[in-house]
Amino acid sequence: MRDPGRDALVSWALALVLVTGLVHINVTLPAIGHVGSALVAVLFLYGPMVIAWRRGEDLDDYGFHAAPVARGLVTAAAAIGVIFPIFCVGYFAFYETACGSQLLAHLVPKNMCTHYAGWAGVHAPPITLEFLKFCAVQLLVVALPEELFFRGCLLKLLEQKLPPKRRVLGGGIGWALVISAAMFALIHLPKDGDPRALATFFPGLLFGWMRSATGSILASTVTHGCSNILIRLLDLSVLR
Repeated sequence: MRDPGRDALVSWALALVLVTGLVHINVTLPAIGHVGSALVAVLFLYGPMVIAWRRGEDLDDYGFHAAPVARGLVTAAAAIGVIFPIFCVGYFAFYETACGSQLLAHLVPKNMCTHYAGWAGVHAPPITLEFLKFCAVQLLVVALPEELFFRGCLLKLLEQKLPPKRRVLGGGIGWALVISAAMFALIHLPKDGDPRALATFFPGLLFGWMRSATGSILASTVTHGCSNILIRLLDLSVLR
């Protein structure tokens, strides 16, 4: 019988090596966009298929289904309703503080402070066709493949190896959740080498708990995609 912990670690290590190379393919094509990013999405989508085949399992075992739909959507809505307002306050508090401090300015993305309009300059973000395409990409090309690979596949295997000793509202809390979130954070580093990408560890914990609590990647996919969309909306609302 195959060791689920070993399969999770080997799969993640191979993905890390491939992602490190793919994200540096700086080619953009019509209808595809950044080729490197598109190939990463393909990797995260089809990787679990290979893993499931080698283990004699099915993608359904990895939460690749919507049911229970109501529970998944309610879980996502609850997380969005509680966390997003807190994140918005933190977003403005960070930029108001960092952009006004020479000591902290280096923590801000390049040229952000130059274009940051502050509280007084907040405006309704333009909802264009390009933005709607961005939303679709974040949900279907970014969030869905990443959730299938990290929460559907890796977390499932890790929980088989390291069963959670505690559950909160049905979601397992233990080393499997922490390790999967760390894997998720570390794989964001190769793109820009920016250590701030490690902050994705914290939403990784939330997404993993959602997957464990609902048995599906629906809630985590919706919350993940909406989180990326929220950041874009905030940026558009404060940039001159």
